Amino acid sequence: MSDRSFLDWPFFEPHHKKLADELDAWCERELSDAHPTDVDAHCRDLVKRLGRDGWLQHTAGDALDVRTLCLCRETLARHHALADFAFAMQGLGTGAISLFGNDQQKQWLDSTRAGEAISAFALTEPDSGSDVANLTTTAEPDGDDYVLNGEKTWISNGGIADLYIVFARTGEAAGAKGLSAFIVEADRPGLEIRERLHTIAPHPLARLGFNQLRVPKSNLIGQPGQGFRIAMAVLDVFRATVGAAALGMARRALDETAARTQSRQLFGGHLSDLQMVQGHVADMALGIDSSALLVYRAAWTKDQGAERVSREAAMAKLQATEQAQQIIDKAVQLHGGDGVRDGHVVAGLYQEIRALRIYEGATDVQKVIIARSVLTG
Repeated sequence: MSDRSFLDWPFFEPHHKKLADELDAWCERELSDAHPTDVDAHCRDLVKRLGRDGWLQHTAGDALDVRTLCLCRETLARHHALADFAFAMQGLGTGAISLFGNDQQKQWLDSTRAGEAISAFALTEPDSGSDVANLTTTAEPDGDDYVLNGEKTWISNGGIADLYIVFARTGEAAGAKGLSAFIVEADRPGLEIRERLHTIAPHPLARLGFNQLRVPKSNLIGQPGQGFRIAMAVLDVFRATVGAAALGMARRALDETAARTQSRQLFGGHLSDLQMVQGHVADMALGIDSSALLVYRAAWTKDQGAERVSREAAMAKLQATEQAQQIIDKAVQLHGGDGVRDGHVVAGLYQEIRALRIYEGATDVQKVIIARSVLTG
């Protein structure tokens, strides 16, 4: 059983602990460590089940509770990385609608929260990942429509999503001030799934193309030229939750390591009797608690009404993902051959954790955000 004492920290209210306990029980009942053969089908099924049982209600709406999002992601990731992915993308994919959408656009949230529609966040491009201000996909007004042309890549849920939130250049000004955000339904003519992308930890991912794709002006989220602001606001909410997912994976690695070292016989005793092993376990526990403090500080700060938590979220994501990578690596080492055996829990964690240090802002980008906040006040 993972350490649950952090739920008594002053960051949380009673309903947060209740939610974490209930979701943990749901995961024990509904999820397994079995590797799916059809990732797309499994992801669709997870979205349906998360929606059916009410968990996706927390992913969207007028008042996003970031502590709840983090607790959900931590708990799901500890049990099943693809379930965390399915949950997270329903929030990230609809974040722009939750924060900036009008009443008509927010009707989509009924479907995504019920698990009846899958959402995606289409920001990254082949030549513009972290440098969002330089994206080149265009959206040109034409009568009552905008016409989109360009390409996006590394889009989570690409190929299975029912709606994409697409960021494109509308040209109101140079750089970041000339971007806008649009709802693009998956069945729109001109939307092309140009390539399905395969990674060391299988998730639904794709490279998308937009070829003279028309959307009505009513699909514009917010105002023209607000796209960069919208994207950053969404990431400000969800970036800390990436740290929470990493934290869940790290906790699982520590749990597996504690069980392994206390049962493995070595040199006439248990592996856990060796002081060097105890030192590794202590480092793992320290990394987890320091990460948790930063993750839930960022979430609590946002929930208290802070307009921006860019520095706090950057620190949380950087610390939690980097520490989780080190913790899981130690877990692999302490499991010996089993640690690299296909199908073993810690081997799966080793594959899953790597991407979290890249997406939603790579570690080095987080360092830039943190440094700028210090140097500019």
